[in-house]
Amino acid sequence: MHLADEGGSPITLNSTISGLKFYFDITLSRGELMAKMQPVCVPRTLPVVLSRREVSRVAAEVLLIIAADPKHLGARIGATLVLHTRGSALTHQPHVHGIVPGGGLASDGKNWVACRPGFFLPVRVCRLFRRRFLEELLRLRQAGKLQIFGEHAVLSDARAFRAWLTPLRQCEWVVYAKRPFAGPQAVLACLSRYTHRVAISNSRLLALHERGVTFKWKDCRVKADAKGQTRHKTMTLAPGEVMRRFLQHVLPCGLQRI
Repeated sequence: MHLADEGGSPITLNSTISGLKFYFDITLSRGELMAKMQPVCVPRTLPVVLSRREVSRVAAEVLLIIAADPKHLGARIGATLVLHTRGSALTHQPHVHGIVPGGGLASDGKNWVACRPGFFLPVRVCRLFRRRFLEELLRLRQAGKLQIFGEHAVLSDARAFRAWLTPLRQCEWVVYAKRPFAGPQAVLACLSRYTHRVAISNSRLLALHERGVTFKWKDCRVKADAKGQTRHKTMTLAPGEVMRRFLQHVLPCGLQRI
């Protein structure tokens, strides 16, 4: 009631309700105390930046265009792209993992065109992806489908939005690509972890206690061979924050987990 009286947003109210239900039901085993507390329903259109589907589409388009250019590979390639929305700490980090063969079919559809040893496609992949990504972002803005909130609301102005895009067009974007060190089987095994799992597995959950939920996570900022530091750490968050982070990775309509 206090949050409602103070003008709390539906998102804040629902996050609080989810946290309280988790606390009373799981921690205290008194779920009946929250049985009548229902989430706030606010029909609305989900805000659009670049949807998960559009990110995958733009990435695939760029790979096909560069590979088809006779100056580079001159072949039609295939690719397996898998959406990954999270970091190890359940943070919102949408990106696409892809497996691309080192070659493709020639224009006749019969012959295989292999890439040069140790080289697949030029760095121009990054620049074309940058241009296409920003074009799609601008298209959504012009179509009135881009919703901007909070501290970034100033970007609702067309002139301010274009000025914000300018440095993004000038800086270098990075498409991380490398040859699989352990072979194709290891790459497929790694990719399968993103297609068949949810945001956090039971094996990573360590404890439920008065301070919240404790789970394991991997700090990728620490190098694997760093001395005196470990990449595998533990984190404790309040139940409401755990639920908030977890629900960011529930797939929207139109996308399906394998």
